[in-house]
Amino acid sequence: MSYHNERDLPAYLATAAPATPKLQRREALPDYAITYAPWTYLYSGEDYFPSDIATHLANVIPEVNYTSLGARGSVTVDTLNTYNSSIYLTAADTPTDNPTWITSTYGKPDSNGVSGAPGTIIAVEKNSTTTDVFYFHFYSYNYGGKVLGINFDDHVGDWEHVMIRFVSGVPYAIYLSEHSAGSAYYWEVMAFNGKRPITYVGNGGHANYATAGKQEYTIALGLVADTTDAGIPWDMTQNYRGYWYDTNSGTFSIAGGSSTGGSEEANETADWLLWEGAWGDQQYPSSYPGQYCIVSECHYVSGPTGPVAKNLGRATVCQKDDSCTIFTDINDLTTQAKKKRGGDLE
Repeated sequence: MSYHNERDLPAYLATAAPATPKLQRREALPDYAITYAPWTYLYSGEDYFPSDIATHLANVIPEVNYTSLGARGSVTVDTLNTYNSSIYLTAADTPTDNPTWITSTYGKPDSNGVSGAPGTIIAVEKNSTTTDVFYFHFYSYNYGGKVLGINFDDHVGDWEHVMIRFVSGVPYAIYLSEHSAGSAYYWEVMAFNGKRPITYVGNGGHANYATAGKQEYTIALGLVADTTDAGIPWDMTQNYRGYWYDTNSGTFSIAGGSSTGGSEEANETADWLLWEGAWGDQQYPSSYPGQYCIVSECHYVSGPTGPVAKNLGRATVCQKDDSCTIFTDINDLTTQAKKKRGGDLE
């Protein structure tokens, strides 16, 4: 929510004039990106469902240092990248009032696994044989959970992802993002629904896991845990925005064609993916009602950056190239700190 009133700002903080839309297009996503896409389960008791980025943008205010640069709805998919990366997309409503765009009940998948909120699928060619396909999940709110009864790490905006590495069109390994870390597994050790690997999304915080049950973080002496179950099936392939990312030029293009469900971006640009700012509020000051920090952990923290900041050009399977092991057991620990380097491109 906006913490200070609007006031005049230096010109360099103002938004640029809307750019003429550039609908760069490529071929449709490869068939294997859909055939082997994750089959995802949201937690049965989830309160914050997948969100449409367009709906999210329509309900935020661009801010710097708690100072508004525009009105609610002034940011759109096609104008987002005209804003400076120092911008925070700040909730126009009080998040704890749970407005409908925050809870995103429209994004709760139906009985066929179809969500009204399109996911984001990005294909990245690494060389002549290797392609990484990223399946990005976006939520308008992250509920961080409690430690000893105290709530930490709530924030507006939440990006998580699953990445599958394909070699000559065949799945090789999969990476599941888990908050600031993640886990990688060889393809064959996953559980499957047909040809599709089953993944589970943690309650509130939306981290991705390979198994159902209690998922202990690798911090706080195991005092923090996510909970997953086979609650609400979500099939992203039935509603998504599709793109290609070029690692040489650092540009995105729309995945044209008639791939199943891939029509959300038909009249949009791909430039929004280049924006490097925060998809939620700046961390609230100590004077904000309900804000507190204990050591380095706070109740309300800043919103996250988007897909462009998730190392799309990674050499290893993991987001963090300097610490990556591909696990051979679906029940292996999910701690990056205990991993050795692995999964490099050949």
